Amino acid sequence: MGTQGRNSGQRRGSAHDRILDAASRRFYTEGIAATGIDAIITEAGVAKMSLYNNFASKSALVEAYVERRHAEWLALYATRRATAASPVERILAVFDAYIDHAEDAYDHGFRGCGLLNAAAELPAGDAGRHAVRTHKEEVEGILRGELLALTTPERADALATHLSFLLEGSMARAGLAGAPDLLHTSRALAAQLLTTA
Repeated sequence: MGTQGRNSGQRRGSAHDRILDAASRRFYTEGIAATGIDAIITEAGVAKMSLYNNFASKSALVEAYVERRHAEWLALYATRRATAASPVERILAVFDAYIDHAEDAYDHGFRGCGLLNAAAELPAGDAGRHAVRTHKEEVEGILRGELLALTTPERADALATHLSFLLEGSMARAGLAGAPDLLHTSRALAAQLLTTA
């Protein structure tokens, strides 16, 4: 699960994990550019040198944040997929994992996809942007792989793109609304689309 709902006063765990926990909360709620290193180390309860002993730069910390969110989503998806009994349910498990991630407790409200929010702040060519793109491509690849159990490779490619756009669009709109309700709508639309796959 995400780190947003954890007690920010907590001082357990390695310095690396405390720094990443604090950065994750701050990056999601305040944005990357608005989050200074001093705020992160204060919340983490570590010295500035400890931050640089664990992360070479703020950019490296941002990349670790993106990779963590990706890993969190993959774990949620694996849990959902493990209980899916059919190809359609396995496809909808992708939507369910996004819903689970969105419904995680956030200290200052739901702001949409943390990965897309991060990518919007990072310059072209940044390693963090590349990590976000890799995540989004992997999600579309998962959809494509599951769709192959239902239809031809050509149709699976087209539907995977369609479902991916539906998912990302609903996540962006849900972020603007400040609530994950539209993700449930996109899941219902996806289920409807899959009846014709």
